[in-house]
Amino acid sequence: MKMNVQAAAAAFQFLTRFPVKMTLDYTPELFRRSTRFYPLVGLAVGLTVWIGGAAASYLLPPLPAAVLMLILWVGLTGGLHLDGWMDTADGLLSYRSRERMLEIMKDSRVGAMGVMACVLLLLLKASLIYSLLLGGLPPLLLLLPPVWSRWFMVHAMASWPMARGKEGLAGSYFNGMTREQSMESFLLAAGLTLIAALLSPLLPYGPAGIWNYRGITWLHAGLAWLLLPLAAWAAGWWAGRRMNAKLGGLTGDTYGALNEGIETVLLLVLTILIYRF
Repeated sequence: MKMNVQAAAAAFQFLTRFPVKMTLDYTPELFRRSTRFYPLVGLAVGLTVWIGGAAASYLLPPLPAAVLMLILWVGLTGGLHLDGWMDTADGLLSYRSRERMLEIMKDSRVGAMGVMACVLLLLLKASLIYSLLLGGLPPLLLLLPPVWSRWFMVHAMASWPMARGKEGLAGSYFNGMTREQSMESFLLAAGLTLIAALLSPLLPYGPAGIWNYRGITWLHAGLAWLLLPLAAWAAGWWAGRRMNAKLGGLTGDTYGALNEGIETVLLLVLTILIYRF
């Protein structure tokens, strides 16, 4: 039990800015063990963002409420994954050799491609959150993007090699991840999804106070609970394979990029379900 508590605390300390006060010995074993709790971290992030968004939407119009939700979302992670998104964009969009791409991604400075990728991603996320606030949906569905994007980071660690071997943060602490550890994380993500799906009908309506503003039915909601995990896997696997082909493996930056990309894809899927089906 103590080992699991330490592992969960390590996951929250590493991935978020939640005030988890615990002194830990950060060994590679602890880092690898902590990955099983990444979906739980995603649940905490998603729940905090939803509560903040519900409060903001009662005080403000949907657009500023959506922007505040996004600010809270980024703030809870300290921009960790967003930094990986920018570094990955700088490297992969440079169209250089593998070695040069890895050098660019290692540079702490952000280039033009990283800035453009960051701006476009935040604009898209803000617009999708705004659309969801307007459209109305079972509120606990908003927990799924951060839950499943963090599961896929664990899956990616176990599925593809480290591009820099044992160098760098990812290589030092996450090298040697196994499929069993990925499966532990998957089972937690699936369990959290099932609990959220069962609780969703019991909670108040979303921040907009509307259940079927765009014709959302229980069938649509049920499809969403099933489609979002599948969409997370499909989008992550496609992106991970392309990154692996170009870099000869993945890095800590690409894990962050996968998290940001999958969160956005799942928000997009939710928006499409509301407005087009």
